[in-house]
Amino acid sequence: MSDAQVVCSEVEVAVGPAEAFSVFTEEMDLWWVRGPINFYGDAGRVVEIRCESGVGGRILEVYDRKDGTNWLERARITVWEPGRRLCWDSSVDDVVTEVRFESMSGGTRVVVEHRIPAGGTDRGGTAWSRVVPPWFGAWCARRDRVPHEQIDIARLALAVHYVRPAAAARFLAEVFGFESVDSLPEGEDPLPQGDHGHPWIEFRIGNSALHIFPLEPGQDPGGGTHVPWVYVDDLQAHFDRARHGGATIISEIHPFPGSSIYQAADLEGNRWTFSQARPTQR
Repeated sequence: MSDAQVVCSEVEVAVGPAEAFSVFTEEMDLWWVRGPINFYGDAGRVVEIRCESGVGGRILEVYDRKDGTNWLERARITVWEPGRRLCWDSSVDDVVTEVRFESMSGGTRVVVEHRIPAGGTDRGGTAWSRVVPPWFGAWCARRDRVPHEQIDIARLALAVHYVRPAAAARFLAEVFGFESVDSLPEGEDPLPQGDHGHPWIEFRIGNSALHIFPLEPGQDPGGGTHVPWVYVDDLQAHFDRARHGGATIISEIHPFPGSSIYQAADLEGNRWTFSQARPTQR
């Protein structure tokens, strides 16, 4: 990189600047989304994401035990102005970050701005500009109605491969109502390769992760042998949405031992089974 660069993003949240600042810093371990690619160091050992307060404080990935001494330092805080501004220098690359909390009608505009000096490197320091809008914004929207406890992803995840993964992801979001961890990639298939390969597409269903990948060369596109089973909050409403959205209904809602289910196919013929979730299922 030969020229200095600036990377920015922003999100509006329905809390005041002072509260937004405290939620951002004190609840970082709650709004930071667990996932297979969402850590800088040894993801299999992470027990906490911690933001220490004040100038000189650190943003850490804590390993093994919360009261232990093993961690990776992500950044060192250089400015600490509660309700106004937070700055840090990345410890993993040359990125300098400023987060501003700007008062606005109905809440706060949170602006994330990264500066990469001429000749500097970005080894993930600018990732905050990508994750703060969806992750921090979503946490602020739901934190008043959910327990304040970190819930990691389930041990079993699912990967579904498509000839047209971008189109498939939009279908899953629009027709089946799946919620993406990040913004879905724009553009038509095939999507261009980035620095780390194909754009990452990840949905969450409860605390289970659903990954969307391109079909590998020579991989059979037939989708009838492995059928994902998904529990939804309102089975009838979900069925109506799928039918009206263009899904192929394989079987309408019908009794199944202990529950009711229906089965539908997506735009490439992959079959999905949907069932009613219990109130205790997250």
